Amino acid sequence: MANEALVAHLLEHSVRTGDFTLKSGRKSTWFIDSKQTVCRPEGIMLVANAALAVIPADVTAIGGLTMGADPVAFGIAAVAATRGRALRSFSIRKEAKDHGVQGRLAGALLPGDKVVITEDTVTRGTSALDAALAVRALGAEPVLVLVVVDRGGTCAAMAAAEGIAFHALITAPDLGFPYEGA
Repeated sequence: MANEALVAHLLEHSVRTGDFTLKSGRKSTWFIDSKQTVCRPEGIMLVANAALAVIPADVTAIGGLTMGADPVAFGIAAVAATRGRALRSFSIRKEAKDHGVQGRLAGALLPGDKVVITEDTVTRGTSALDAALAVRALGAEPVLVLVVVDRGGTCAAMAAAEGIAFHALITAPDLGFPYEGA
């Protein structure tokens, strides 16, 4: 059962209807800008409450591909800290940085960490899986892909194919829309 308050917040602040072109190039009659929820204090509290209820106790870090994962991971980690739970957060850059601290990692991910990969919204799930593979390459173990909104219904299968659990806090049907598919 979807968190009713989170659904209401998403519908009020994040969902728009009309004619939209998605990242994949496909057309849609609705769009969700989940950052309009996760970047508001009451919104990230709703997300963090729902997320912390499902994040395994042995998880030590949370993050994902920048930009979609950043406010989700950082917000959840901050709220967790106020509750005595230490979750280090990080971002995976889309491209490796060749100066300063090089590579794709920005933040506090360590080899051996058990990791939750976050994303604000997924349709296909490619960004979340890209982040999971980068985390593995850095010596950590992605154990859960956690998304605020799953609009496509295909990310769970992609995560399962990599041996990673999947959890969507909210799905497209929870918001009153059909899955977009791959």
